[in-house]
Amino acid sequence: MQKYFLWAALLLFAISGFGALQEIETLWKAALILGFSSLAIGVGHIKSLAGYQYTFWIITAVIAGMLLPNFFLNMGGIDLRNKWLILIIIQLVMFGMGTQMSIKDFIGIRKSGKGVLIALIGQFTIMPVIGFIIAKTFGFDAEIAAGIVLIGSCSSGLASNVMTYIAKGDLVLSVTVTAISTLTAPIMTTFLMKLFAGTFIEIDFLNMMMQIVKIVLVPLFAAMIHDILKNYGAKTRKLITFSAAIAGIWLLIAFIFRNASALLESSSLSSAFEITNFICGSLVAGYLYNLLYKTLPNLDKFMPYLSMFGIVYFTLVTTAAGRDNLIEIGALLFVAAVLHNGFGYFLGYWLSRVSGLNKKQSQTIAFEVGLQNGGMASGLAGAMGKLATLGLAAAVFSPWMNISGSLLANYWRKKDNR
Repeated sequence: MQKYFLWAALLLFAISGFGALQEIETLWKAALILGFSSLAIGVGHIKSLAGYQYTFWIITAVIAGMLLPNFFLNMGGIDLRNKWLILIIIQLVMFGMGTQMSIKDFIGIRKSGKGVLIALIGQFTIMPVIGFIIAKTFGFDAEIAAGIVLIGSCSSGLASNVMTYIAKGDLVLSVTVTAISTLTAPIMTTFLMKLFAGTFIEIDFLNMMMQIVKIVLVPLFAAMIHDILKNYGAKTRKLITFSAAIAGIWLLIAFIFRNASALLESSSLSSAFEITNFICGSLVAGYLYNLLYKTLPNLDKFMPYLSMFGIVYFTLVTTAAGRDNLIEIGALLFVAAVLHNGFGYFLGYWLSRVSGLNKKQSQTIAFEVGLQNGGMASGLAGAMGKLATLGLAAAVFSPWMNISGSLLANYWRKKDNR
């Protein structure tokens, strides 16, 4: 079936070429976007390129955002940059990632303590420092420079786990590092942004930390509720069920008296009240998802695709919103992405080797250091209302990280096989 999409892609590219020659702008742009969409589906038929299918979708999103920015910013009268829409989608992305984790991943530090510590040190020192140096050296505008620091300050994502699996690295170490770095992101990412990005733009420490809690920890907590209900005993399930019921009642009361809660906006209780609502919401969401999972046992396998869709969405909207900036500095930003990513792999690997870890562990840590959570960076930039500038680095860095990670993982696997 997928091979037919390859033929469709060739036909659409031909139509696009014809439209360009005839100067029919709508025709050649639409045909080009559809052609790349067909290609993204069709490459799954080619064995050597099947692993890059997601990367082709990211490239398609970039092209679509560049060619038809206004169309993809407001579809059907809906502003795709709306803060609440962005918040919901990034929470779905993080929840999808969370369903691929478990409580056991967080206690894996007992088996890989030294490796986890080295990975965290590398991740939260090498990448933000290199990002800061690159941003200063290249002389980007303040908010774009801060965006480079932002992606360097984020935790690793599931991409590092996938690349470690392809390279036949230490998957237990990789998953544990991803879990722990994600858990510490509200403190570490906010601190690093304040320290480095604070030299470019003003950073509200408490507000940023609260945003990261909402977009990272809240959906992760919901996913862990699902994991507990799925894998632990009846007594634990009863406790979770009771807690979810109390949380549901709290949310109902909060909704009924939502106007009264607005009085807290000028109070220090406002943040605590908001986070309480989000935590209660995650309890209920995790419980309801588990009920749905019992009906659809393959649901967990579908969730990573939902996360991928969310990241494609962020890439599309960020590219469309920052199109003018990309035309001006896109090539320079790509060079920054290559340097930032390359230094991450190189320094992450050799930091591990110098610290006494074996080659497989060092390869794993190279991926953990070199590959950041682009979805988290985009979501945070969107939540701050700066998707077109602060989120621009994530839109350029994410596709390159997927390509370079796949190439490096396949190289290491083939080298080890030889």
